[in-house]
Amino acid sequence: MSQPLLELLAVSKTYPGVKALDRVTLRVGPGEVLALIGENGAGKSTLMKILGGVVAPSEGAIRIEGVEQAALSVAGAMAAGIAFVHQELNLFDNLDVAANVMIGREPVFGGPLRLIDRRALEDRVTPLLRRLGADFEAHTPVADLSLAQCQLVEIAKALSLDARIVIMDEPTSSLTASETARLLEVIAELKAGGVSVIFISHRLNEVEQCADRVVVLRDGAVVGELARGEIRHETMIRMMIGRDLKALYIPPARPPGGPVLEVAGLRTMAHPGEALDLALLSGEILGMAGLVGAGRTEFACALFGVDRLAGGAIRLDGASIGIRSPRDAIDRGIFLVPEDRKRSGLVLDQPVNDNISLPNLMAFASGLLIRSSAERRNAAEQRAALDIRTASIDTVVGTLSGGNQQKVVLAKWLSMTPRLVIFDEPTRGIDVGSKSEIYRLMRGLADAGVAVLMISSDMEEVIGVSDRIVVMREGRIAGFLARAEFSEENVMRLAVGQRDMREAEAVSC
Repeated sequence: MSQPLLELLAVSKTYPGVKALDRVTLRVGPGEVLALIGENGAGKSTLMKILGGVVAPSEGAIRIEGVEQAALSVAGAMAAGIAFVHQELNLFDNLDVAANVMIGREPVFGGPLRLIDRRALEDRVTPLLRRLGADFEAHTPVADLSLAQCQLVEIAKALSLDARIVIMDEPTSSLTASETARLLEVIAELKAGGVSVIFISHRLNEVEQCADRVVVLRDGAVVGELARGEIRHETMIRMMIGRDLKALYIPPARPPGGPVLEVAGLRTMAHPGEALDLALLSGEILGMAGLVGAGRTEFACALFGVDRLAGGAIRLDGASIGIRSPRDAIDRGIFLVPEDRKRSGLVLDQPVNDNISLPNLMAFASGLLIRSSAERRNAAEQRAALDIRTASIDTVVGTLSGGNQQKVVLAKWLSMTPRLVIFDEPTRGIDVGSKSEIYRLMRGLADAGVAVLMISSDMEEVIGVSDRIVVMREGRIAGFLARAEFSEENVMRLAVGQRDMREAEAVSC
């Protein structure tokens, strides 16, 4: 490597009783894509906070182009050309896209009032959106955007700073396959222009595609480094968690039983012209694949009563049922682990205890009063059973890692009696080790006779975890695959219909 653009030398960070980083040394060259990987709690976030000037290191040095920095402030990091694309969205819903991208840096007219020049503002932001292949305009209100579109706004914000070092923390966690492909092209363009990229992702296939080097963190220390020719999926997993990829996927303990849920002619409001016929069996994990817009989440929301049905019949354990609200679904043992756990699955500013008991409060009630001892006992049992890593059940959920937050969502349903659990993108933004635990919990549900529907855009996950796969396309079921038929090519062929498979490969994960 020539003169590094950025160097961290023996950087440590100690909090009371915890050493978050232990003498981490890391170098990034000009125009280099460095992937930083590791499980949640490995120290990646702390390292990025130090680079962003949010916290100061306890020991060690930071150099930018050979010039040592005692510590970086937030303003100092920005002045040094460091820009962040955060996994957690930091947008204002009441403003449009252009205002969010250029917040605090808006072009203004001259004169004492210094009014914002809206035309100049949009002229600066529009080329960034086109560069990312965004399908919305600079004047679009952020409140009207999807989660994936909001992630693109965050990326546009970082690109607008003309940074020399762009740190991307799980930038594709909410993106579609085509949006992800475009982002990887943008990373290549940044690299060609001499911009360095630190790419943090749990999607190791993306790391394989774009990284020049990989640095692996475990327990706050660097445990290994891989050059471009050494970057292999299995090697990265082994370095991160100390075991092979095959250990992530657990086979079923027994063949599936009879139908738990049967839908006949079911039509969602999103695709009222398409009728769905589907059966979910006791003890099976049915993976649901398809491109974005295929209607997978809409199907899940209709089953859970979030969205109104346009028609059709639903049978649960052989009996006809009507579902008009989530309460109807919950009362019948149909539970949803939503795609966006922070927005739809948790109350982030409330403790673990309250989140676990929330959908089933009456089980802990005596008259009009909640029996807190019973409520807390249940939360403690679920914490132990699911290995929710938190200091206590009084810990605020918003402070937990993504994997532990997902376990809290699952814990509230396991406190009850599930018959069908729907997982919508269950491991989005979760590290490999936590993924393994989520898969184990899903398989445990299936082995106990529960029907599990798993919606996922991660092809490896769908193929590795599922017992059967159903593929949706444009609001309808395109087909089913038995385990012997599992392959990315077969899934994509059903997902895209008769289109050229070369086009499918361009948008596949």
